[in-house]
Amino acid sequence: MPTNKTADNHGRTKRPLKRMFDAVPGRYDLLNRLLTLRLDERWRNRAADLCVARNPSRILDLCCGTGDLALQIRRKTDPAAEILGLDYSPGMLEIAQAKAERAGLAGSIQFVEGDAGKMQFPEGYFDAVGIAFGFRNITWKNPIKDQALAEVRRVLRPGGAFVIVETSQPVNGILKLGFHTYLRTAVAGVGAWISGKAGAYRYLAESARRFYDADEVSSMLAAAGLETEIVERFLGGAAAIHVAVRKAAQ
Repeated sequence: MPTNKTADNHGRTKRPLKRMFDAVPGRYDLLNRLLTLRLDERWRNRAADLCVARNPSRILDLCCGTGDLALQIRRKTDPAAEILGLDYSPGMLEIAQAKAERAGLAGSIQFVEGDAGKMQFPEGYFDAVGIAFGFRNITWKNPIKDQALAEVRRVLRPGGAFVIVETSQPVNGILKLGFHTYLRTAVAGVGAWISGKAGAYRYLAESARRFYDADEVSSMLAAAGLETEIVERFLGGAAAIHVAVRKAAQ
């Protein structure tokens, strides 16, 4: 098992996203539920099902935040399976650990501070990697995008699954306009009001509004040696799940 040490301080001098997520954990879960009308729970639950579909023995919740995906996976898989959650925000990890303790699962999930762009795990260590609403943060206008995707491929065994649940882009133009209007008003405005962190929720709204559509995500994954096998769209495409597998060779 990897040690519970903080990963190398990769790019720590220029990490506005890390500072942002360190600032919002107290209201993060509340706002996720409120702003998605609790649909995020349903989508994350589906992602957990797909993470465990191949009976993995080692699973990583990447950019785990407050640990919801890791907890869902723990409840759905073999008790002997090793589950780790990785995030670079200590505040988020503290909440994740507290949730696991309240659920009686603290001893069966390891939460580790680390960087998606330079993970501390061996080659091919995981049978599955899941990421719930963190993929946008490591790929949209992020200079470590290619490195992070290469790291996902590296830590997956050949044939291992990378399961992503993330915002996407509606195919229908009217739905897309409505979704973008909601992001600019409700997500940016209500998020700022409740959290007191206007900059964080402006970023979250803008990154979702400008994020890639499902076909672009599949192309990005293919370029990284991860072949998309499943795409599921929700709310007309406002959110999507991708399941991609590590190719044996590029």
